[in-house]
Amino acid sequence: MIHNTGIHIAGRWEQGASLVENRNPSDLADVIGEYGQADAAKLDEALAAARKAQVVWWRAGVQKRHDVLMAIGTELMARADEIGQMVSREEGKPLAEGRGEVYRAGQFFTYYAAEALRGHGDLAESVRPGVEIDVRREPVGVVAIISPWNFPVATPAWKIAPALAFGNAVVWKPANLTPASACALTEIIVRQDIPAGLFNLVTGPGREVGQRLVESREVDAISFTGSVSVGRGIAASAIANMTKIQMEMGSKNPMLIMDDADLDLAVSHAANAAFGGTGQKCTAASRLIVHEAVHDTFVEKLTAAARAFTVGHALAQGTQIGPVVSEGQLAQNLGFVELGKSEGAELLCGGDRVQRETEGYFQAPAVFANTRNDMRINREEMFAPITCVIKAGSYDEALALANDSEFGLTAGIMTRSLSRASHFRANMRAGCVMVNLPTAGTDYHVPFGGRGASSYGPREQGRYAAEFYTTVKTAYVAAGVPE
Repeated sequence: MIHNTGIHIAGRWEQGASLVENRNPSDLADVIGEYGQADAAKLDEALAAARKAQVVWWRAGVQKRHDVLMAIGTELMARADEIGQMVSREEGKPLAEGRGEVYRAGQFFTYYAAEALRGHGDLAESVRPGVEIDVRREPVGVVAIISPWNFPVATPAWKIAPALAFGNAVVWKPANLTPASACALTEIIVRQDIPAGLFNLVTGPGREVGQRLVESREVDAISFTGSVSVGRGIAASAIANMTKIQMEMGSKNPMLIMDDADLDLAVSHAANAAFGGTGQKCTAASRLIVHEAVHDTFVEKLTAAARAFTVGHALAQGTQIGPVVSEGQLAQNLGFVELGKSEGAELLCGGDRVQRETEGYFQAPAVFANTRNDMRINREEMFAPITCVIKAGSYDEALALANDSEFGLTAGIMTRSLSRASHFRANMRAGCVMVNLPTAGTDYHVPFGGRGASSYGPREQGRYAAEFYTTVKTAYVAAGVPE
């Protein structure tokens, strides 16, 4: 059974002080449920419970943490079809993507189950005779997790799993647009043999619950994924308490299409990266920087590919692009289409709201050509099924255009040249660089994050996650005086 109260505190499902309605963006007549909203008192209760439970959890030892995380991950993978359908129904991504997201979330938990058993300390020789040095990692304590709606299971999973693996307690505030997915993940976690209060789900408005969470002295670390503006606000609030922060924020990911690229492969990867997940990915390719020698052919093929996508109900067979997540997001997307046209960009296809058998937030994928890198549609994150083509006269110009951004999350290049690929890897200012691959698509066992306004603080995922979820203690011990 998947609970729908929206709040789980101190080992109990709770009713909220108010309710929010959750509707299917593919079919507005489909009400998924009404979900509770926490208030300040409920949040304070969750934080107090987390503080007590964290000590018990840390003392339980590595085998216990391994077993719990392995059980969570195994169940998520086994229930990927069921929960994936809920994700698709609630968020709007096609069913295959919903299922894949849940399965990947399970992989995060099984990976960090193994990490719980791995030694994360060091022994060092002292410069002083008769002194031994032991360096070890300990949990930071209570971790606040604030996650977005676009990957409502996978993103919290890659935060929650390492937090628990390294001995921390969690207070999780998910996005209000995807409460059903949050409840499904919580239901699996809290059924395990864990201390009451170790894991808490607290839905609620950002202005009240979210702000109080990031300002609380009971929080030792905050992991956030969302917009740059909200991230900056969190950082300003957290610094007052010297709270540790990790933030993944905006992006404006470029993909370079060089004159020696396999154009059919380039079109396939660019369309995948730009329009997959309805463009609602922080790794989406929204700037396609194309060498002038292949520009016209590439644009023609890309426009044909965009027009060929099947836009429809997320749960319908054959759907390749589902709806936009909400009315507000759709309005923002349509605003960017109008902005692009007003800036002088040429709209080659799509961008309009489309009608289907059910009323939903459907939008045709859009391709803008004849764009400049100084246009707002090439400077601001759109989070939409919209991509912009920029013509470049050379590789050097294309690289300079790619690096001309406040963001630096992912970037890609399509080329047959080993020297260009190597130069791009070394000189592209981004956290993740792709060669002959889409900009979207990362593995769970290696670090993820960006530069500039895209990220702040230690990296997420892989073994690098230990830098955020633990603190280092160095112990000096006198070895004793020999007889």
